[in-house]
Amino acid sequence: MGTNHQGRSADKLGVVFAVRVIEGREQGFLDLYEQLRKSVAGTPGHIVERLGRPADDSRQWVITSEWQSAEQFFAWQQSEEHRELVVPLREFVDQRQSLRYRVIKETRGVES
Repeated sequence: MGTNHQGRSADKLGVVFAVRVIEGREQGFLDLYEQLRKSVAGTPGHIVERLGRPADDSRQWVITSEWQSAEQFFAWQQSEEHRELVVPLREFVDQRQSLRYRVIKETRGVES
């Protein structure tokens, strides 16, 4: 188990979901993400959610999230609400990859 900059446990779960958005379907993808973001915001154990737009023309978008525990993430992922939200995703993406990892160390910069 790692520690963060204040010595507390940093053994959280990180999730990276990479998707390639179909050309011309970006707005539909963003609308769907907005629904997902609102759904997950009040979920027990959810810490933060981020959406990354491609810095080049690859159409590769990234959704990252951080959870207090793997159990809380998997409970949300297996919920009926989550399953209903992600079904339409197939309309907007042609490739998906999900990675999950346990955070064992965390270093934060100095806040200004």
